[in-house]
Amino acid sequence: MKPSRVTTAKDTPSARERILSTAHRLFYNHGIRATGIDRIISEAQVTKVTFYRHFPSKNALVREYLDYRHRRWMTWFSDALTRHGDNLDALVPALAEWFAQKDYRGCAFINSLGELGGEFSDIADITRRHKQEMTAAIERLLAPGKARKQLAEAIALVVDGAIVRAQYEPNPRNTLRAVQRALLAVTG
Repeated sequence: MKPSRVTTAKDTPSARERILSTAHRLFYNHGIRATGIDRIISEAQVTKVTFYRHFPSKNALVREYLDYRHRRWMTWFSDALTRHGDNLDALVPALAEWFAQKDYRGCAFINSLGELGGEFSDIADITRRHKQEMTAAIERLLAPGKARKQLAEAIALVVDGAIVRAQYEPNPRNTLRAVQRALLAVTG
């Protein structure tokens, strides 16, 4: 029998952490516009005063959500690439892991840009920074060379297309096979 674990205040997420993790789940699964502040407050089990003390507006929460998502996703992506060999051959199995997740809804940044891009100018900049870091992670998988950066950008474009396609393709394996063919074509 395992000893019982004593719960401490350190184990309990702060109100800010609860708001952010709730917003992350709801924004990613349902969209930013479809998720109201009242629902986040209710599910995070905080008061309105507490919510607005941490996030003065929904736009402030959206910025924090995207920053939070970026850190989580990049950590996962780097770890997945390492687990699968830390070379270009690791890209397809890493994507396969993500596409197989039951809550997969594509790229939070592409989705946010499509949803709010015209009315929330920061979204394009936030998305651009995220995609630059994703491209840099891909670039480090490639052999050094003069065209390394351009090749990484082409592969990142293939990955972005696959992320979108995997949202509507009934079988993610079809998307992954297309990525594999594109990688072969791009890398020669």
